[in-house]
Amino acid sequence: MMAGGSLWPVIASLAAQGVPASAPPSDPPAAEQPVGEPPLDELTPPPPPARWQEMVGEDLVGQLIEGRRRPGYNPELPEPLSQDNQGALRPPPPEAFPGIEDQLPLPDRWRLIETLGVVKERWFDPYHQNTLKGDRPIDRAKVPWLPIEGDDWFFVLNAISDSVFEPRTFPIPVGVQTTERPGSLDVFGRNRSFVAAQTFIGGVALIKGNTAFKPPDVEYRLTLAYNLNYVDVPERRVLDVRPSKKSHRYDSFLGVQEAFIDKHLGNDSDRYDFHSIRVGIQPFQSDFRGFLFNDSQLGIRLFGNRDNNRFQYNLAAFWRLEKDTNSGLNDVTQSPRDDYILTANVYRQDFPFVGLTSQLSATWNINREKGDIQIDHNGFPVRPALLGNLRGRDYDAVYLGYSADGRIGRINVTASFYAALGEDRSSIFTGEPAKIRAGFAAAELSYDHDWMRFRLSGLYATGDGDPYNGTEGGFDAIFENPIFAGADTSYWIRQTIPFAGGGRVISINGRNGILNSLRSSKEEGQSNFNNPGTILLGAGADFDLSPEVRVSGNANHLWFENTATLQVLRSEGAIPSDIGWDLSLAGIWRPKATQNIVGRLSAALLVPGKGFKDLFENKSRDTVYVSILANAILSF
Repeated sequence: MMAGGSLWPVIASLAAQGVPASAPPSDPPAAEQPVGEPPLDELTPPPPPARWQEMVGEDLVGQLIEGRRRPGYNPELPEPLSQDNQGALRPPPPEAFPGIEDQLPLPDRWRLIETLGVVKERWFDPYHQNTLKGDRPIDRAKVPWLPIEGDDWFFVLNAISDSVFEPRTFPIPVGVQTTERPGSLDVFGRNRSFVAAQTFIGGVALIKGNTAFKPPDVEYRLTLAYNLNYVDVPERRVLDVRPSKKSHRYDSFLGVQEAFIDKHLGNDSDRYDFHSIRVGIQPFQSDFRGFLFNDSQLGIRLFGNRDNNRFQYNLAAFWRLEKDTNSGLNDVTQSPRDDYILTANVYRQDFPFVGLTSQLSATWNINREKGDIQIDHNGFPVRPALLGNLRGRDYDAVYLGYSADGRIGRINVTASFYAALGEDRSSIFTGEPAKIRAGFAAAELSYDHDWMRFRLSGLYATGDGDPYNGTEGGFDAIFENPIFAGADTSYWIRQTIPFAGGGRVISINGRNGILNSLRSSKEEGQSNFNNPGTILLGAGADFDLSPEVRVSGNANHLWFENTATLQVLRSEGAIPSDIGWDLSLAGIWRPKATQNIVGRLSAALLVPGKGFKDLFENKSRDTVYVSILANAILSF
């Protein structure tokens, strides 16, 4: 049984929770002491004061309790947020986190990990905190000889082993003076050959600055590549100009692939929009798939971004280095070529569609090698090319391009379009100046469904329709290395097809290239705009059977765009344009589901069309050409 004061504990409890009581009585009514119960003064608390705020505070009185609020009370609102970047919010200030002032700040995040014992560093483990991979700053006490100051210098070590074994067949011309098999008569000999190559790549970088959220202040980088290669072919004068040399060869070379200084010039926003400059031997790719220029060359490059990385830009100049003939690596022991590249491009994300990045570019190739005579390491002339009138050439070629990469809805898109304009000072057919007017277009569309990707590819590069009309209409790149239509597992992209009978030491296409350019060498030769052009239509699919295993297949059909140049060089009245079918199947295995161990095995077939048979018909009547590629890459 409750006395008359039994409601006061409820009122007091509500008051403590911020619920106001209206006009509480100043004194509880008197009541008699029930028999057998405690005194009333032990059950009834003292009456609340007239001003509730003095007991519970103004803030608690005005708090919302189950949707109720004291009438007329308006709590003080926080300062409004300043929004200078649509779609993003600033983080709350440190004062918003209670108790943060009681915490002890640590000098950096690396010592926090070390103090907690989360990671025990091992030099051979690239997946956890490792000083050799730039995860922790350099301890200057351990390297007093290193001329650095400050505690924000990092060291990065990269090491790669790339092993290739490649049996293959392709049309191999019989040597003019001699043959490997005396008594055999044919323009083309046996077609089998194989290549074994081992490349070791080692790179080191010294970087200043906390690069987790911003570009490095300074970066010094050096990358060397050492290549060992062995080639065996069935005919002489394929690997060396001297007929006395055997039909197999072993070679090795050390090349400098990167040697640059990168200097951070400044930031343009508090979100680290920046501009930097890089000087030295450095990689550069002119478009998303490497159709025009994809190489590592000596140059100077100004680059940066704007508008929270929505815009990126490059302004660069390159002075091309000579290449080693058999490895394709940079040869810094020779003087650079009289071949220069000026290029500028700008990227815009989410334009014209969300998810699609667009790029505009302008590239000027300035070649002044008319008086240059270059013999490769195997004794074959590469400049000028032994094609047409055999004269040296100067030329200026300006490439205006648009490229896109990303997606439109569910469709993945990559595309590049180029117009080549300029002047060839000495056409290989007339010896007179000729205008360069050529075009290029390539696109690949793909659709992802669960663990499968289906692709459609198309490429069109114009060919020269009249070698004598004063206009060169065959599109050629500066240094192509395309990731397209099956990439280097494709037979046509992987193999070099010699153009026997029409030009000495000339190939229809170049290794790791897709264009039918009729060059002496992709690495050491000059661009040639008197070529038959290229057309490709293809379909392919990638199947991720597991995180470790992927299977890819491609079927491409190729044509010459215009065979007028081939007809003149071969002195033939008509040559069909059909090159044939390029069919390939590849399997990729990543045993650790990472890129540190990657194995690949692929097989590719070229089923010749009428045009290919016309150019390379031989006594054995080969109906198919084969390329097998076994490749293992180990990375640290």
